[in-house]
Amino acid sequence: MPGAADGRAHLFNGRTAERYRRSVTDGVGLVAATVARAERPFTGITPAELAPEISGIDLERPLGDPDAALKELESVYLKDAVYFHHPRYLAHLNCPVVIPALLGEAVLSAVNSSLDTWDQSAGGTLIERRLIDWTAERIGLGEAADGIFTSGGTQSNLQAMLLARDEACTLVEKEASAAGETIAKSAILPRLRILTSQVSHFSIQKAAAILGLGYEAVIPVPCDQDRRMRTVSLAHELDRCCREGLIVMAVVATAGTTDFGSIDPLPEIAELCARHGTWLHVDAAYGCGLLASPTRRHLLDGIERADSVTVDYHKSFFQPVSCSALLVRDRATLSHATYHADYLNPERSARNLIPNQVDKSIQTTRRFDALKLWLTLRIMGADAVGALFDEVVERAAEAWTLLDTDPRYEVVTEPQLSTLVFRYVPPSDGPCDPDLVDRANLHARDALAASGAAVVAGTVVDGRHHLKFTLLNPETSLGDIAYVLDLLAEHAGQYLALHIEPELSGPRHSRAS
Repeated sequence: MPGAADGRAHLFNGRTAERYRRSVTDGVGLVAATVARAERPFTGITPAELAPEISGIDLERPLGDPDAALKELESVYLKDAVYFHHPRYLAHLNCPVVIPALLGEAVLSAVNSSLDTWDQSAGGTLIERRLIDWTAERIGLGEAADGIFTSGGTQSNLQAMLLARDEACTLVEKEASAAGETIAKSAILPRLRILTSQVSHFSIQKAAAILGLGYEAVIPVPCDQDRRMRTVSLAHELDRCCREGLIVMAVVATAGTTDFGSIDPLPEIAELCARHGTWLHVDAAYGCGLLASPTRRHLLDGIERADSVTVDYHKSFFQPVSCSALLVRDRATLSHATYHADYLNPERSARNLIPNQVDKSIQTTRRFDALKLWLTLRIMGADAVGALFDEVVERAAEAWTLLDTDPRYEVVTEPQLSTLVFRYVPPSDGPCDPDLVDRANLHARDALAASGAAVVAGTVVDGRHHLKFTLLNPETSLGDIAYVLDLLAEHAGQYLALHIEPELSGPRHSRAS
């Protein structure tokens, strides 16, 4: 059996620096070669096909040789990976990544700083803080703003709801105290409510459940035909909650919904929140790329009035996962996530102005993900990042025109960002059974993925199955999109031809007459 001496040979330190350089160079070379020769975004492999190969690997018998391990990795992972860099990957909010960020990823994983305390990260802490300040400046949150890097939008939204919950409880407790009364937090929690768009991210519901409020604490607010929150409906819900003795702890507006890329009317929502004294959280996980846009920053007007904002750099800033942040207008609110541990971040550190980031975070150990964004801005600059996002927004607008004039498809709404939701529809003289058309759309998506020629997403709109393009790759051309639409129509048409019952192709007209 290998002993400790064998293990030491694999530790990264001054003695093994050359071995590290060779191993990483070989790994990078393999990835580069794989990406360079990838002709499609996916091989179409199924879990049933791949699972036996991976489960058959004996983890108790190490290969020992990095070259052998890389060869095995190519077989069980790289060969069948889903490649977001490919122009015909059109499915989820996964972006191709920029090279400066990959450089940052290599550096941060090797140095392995932990961004919880100053004595584990030093300069990394200050770089992260500077990027938080930069983002807050771009949003326009003001001099008292602050924030923290997170693992993604779900964590950012969770922490935002935590802060909003505790701010609401503190306010109720103060009001009760002023009236000479006391009220327990446990008595306040059942009255708390969150108002958010009916098409907002599911992480808001998850946050409510995790925070002990329950899914039912989230009240969906109806949307207009463009899938934007109706402010009239929001005003109605705010008034109703007030009348019924409920406490709206937060209104969540979305700047880039997952399904439609829609941006809620932020100025009007901010005005309603100000009038009711309600915390406004803006989930800009998707739309945050507009902060760097040279031409479309105005689409986020009103975000500067938010109490908290979620941003996902690993979506529209073209960063590798994970690279996200939560920003707040008032840094004092972050204290709701503060706990001082004598062995890590004792109170004396705060008194001595030691910048321990764990004081602001719901995580403890945390990667130096900010370094990826730092190198991106220092090498490319924000304008270049924003221009890339502008390109995909423009491409989505062109694709909408293509879809809107294509009789094979119906498209739900014109995009504000880079998402298109649409549905294959048979010719006017073809089958009209909605359930059958649903199955044809589902089949088209599955058949396309199985072929590996392209990858698209799906969703349900008004109870019916739809297809979805999420464009985040500037390399995706209108020709790529037209090609994928042809493939989808072919798969759906073939399905209908095989599954139409005989009575649907003739007798149905005589019955209708």
